[in-house]
Amino acid sequence: MTVQLQTGRLLFEGNDWDFATIQRIHDAVAEIAEKDLKLDTFPNQIEIITAEQMLDAYASTGMPLFYKHWSFGKHFAQHEAVYRKGLMGLAYEIVINSNPCISYIMEENTATMQTLVIAHAAFGHNHFFKNNYLFNQWTDPDGILDYLTFAKGYVSSCEERYGQPAVERVLDAAHALMPQGVHRYPRKKPLNLKSEEKRERERAELQERMYDDLWRTVPNAKDGGKARQLRDDKRRALLELPQENLLYFLEKTAPRLAPWQREILRIVRNISQYFYPQMQTKVMNEGCATYTHYRIMNILHQRGQISDGSYLEFLTSHTNVVRQPVFEDPYYNGINPYALGFDMMSDIERIATDPTDEDRAWFPDLAGRGDPMEQLKEIWRNYRDESFIAQFLSPNLIRKWRLFHIEDNPDEPNLSVNAIHDDRGYRNLRRLLARQHDTAWLSPDIQVVDVDLEGTRRLVVHHKVLRNMLLQPEDTARVLQHLADLWSYDVVLREVDFTTDAVLKEHHAKARPGIFA
Repeated sequence: MTVQLQTGRLLFEGNDWDFATIQRIHDAVAEIAEKDLKLDTFPNQIEIITAEQMLDAYASTGMPLFYKHWSFGKHFAQHEAVYRKGLMGLAYEIVINSNPCISYIMEENTATMQTLVIAHAAFGHNHFFKNNYLFNQWTDPDGILDYLTFAKGYVSSCEERYGQPAVERVLDAAHALMPQGVHRYPRKKPLNLKSEEKRERERAELQERMYDDLWRTVPNAKDGGKARQLRDDKRRALLELPQENLLYFLEKTAPRLAPWQREILRIVRNISQYFYPQMQTKVMNEGCATYTHYRIMNILHQRGQISDGSYLEFLTSHTNVVRQPVFEDPYYNGINPYALGFDMMSDIERIATDPTDEDRAWFPDLAGRGDPMEQLKEIWRNYRDESFIAQFLSPNLIRKWRLFHIEDNPDEPNLSVNAIHDDRGYRNLRRLLARQHDTAWLSPDIQVVDVDLEGTRRLVVHHKVLRNMLLQPEDTARVLQHLADLWSYDVVLREVDFTTDAVLKEHHAKARPGIFA
């Protein structure tokens, strides 16, 4: 159904809404997004859900058609208990990177809030998902829903055939290794139902052939040094070592896993990979969506399509979303990505349309270019958080946010202020803040480097240590145990200095027999 829109006529009155109201809101927002802002989006599918369903979406990472796991129920119970006590609010929406783009909006929202979240999610996030280069490299919006259908059905069939406890053990181990289950360089292949079902049947046969090649590389006592080295090189090449994606390595080479267990590892790995771009674009993605909803809501008010009361309600919500608590505030929890993203988008608009001499010196290719939406869309397409902040955080915004850098050197008795508001300080602050959004600094660099195929079949894993930051021993022991169980033999994790390769610490785990028999 398409509703005819008239400028100057209110889309709704009061807080109440029905499905016809949602349709009018969507069409009005779509008209502004397409004609005024010239956004490029997937078709929209808007789902209206209850607070309980929103809690359920929280628990299962917001993905529809997800397989079942006990941890989702645990997370649901935790979120529900806190929500019922009034200690937390719920998101007004959750949006899925798929084609069509699925936006879940809460039935408890007022008509004004439904307008806001449709502008924010169904058009702001939607545009970013469709156009940003990381999402184009790593995700397949056309195939993700089919793949989730395949994954859910496959896990359910394994539970029926092998029993829920056996499947749960594999999922537990896979989820523990999920942060180290991504490729950091593009290897994207389309995910769709037909190809996955066909490839799942073929993978077991391919695995057998690979094992034949692999075990022929094991040296024997008669081999000389040169022959042994050639075999070692061939073995490492077959194993694709060093390998940063632990789930991929286990799926392909773990000696004792059954084909169905390998397929579950693959499912968890693919889902982990699907979320990889979101880890790198939180500031940009939320900044894009927040800036988009701000522009759309202002245009709706200027055209008389929402009332002054609705506009004040929107401004109250928007101000809360982009609020950045100071560090003494009890609600301070680091930098708010909505606040930083929105302020940077607004600052880029200012530089493009009304630059100062300072802006012209710092941003000669952007200052005074006009048409801020075209400049922003180009930025949204080609950057991630780390490069975005490194390129576009301006001295003006650094002053507005009152940013400075304090170094806490454990070898020194006092703190030192290393960056202030001068030319050199601005550059240092921009570089340091960008680094805080670089996944290479946020996620530990852990790689499989070798396997002792001649004797114990022990797996050797290295953690490249940056800034002398070692892994937490308790968490490391638990995760390493899952790795050893999946590998079926002992595992050693060596923490080595990034520059010198000196071993700083070792962790060991022995495989528990029969866990994945």
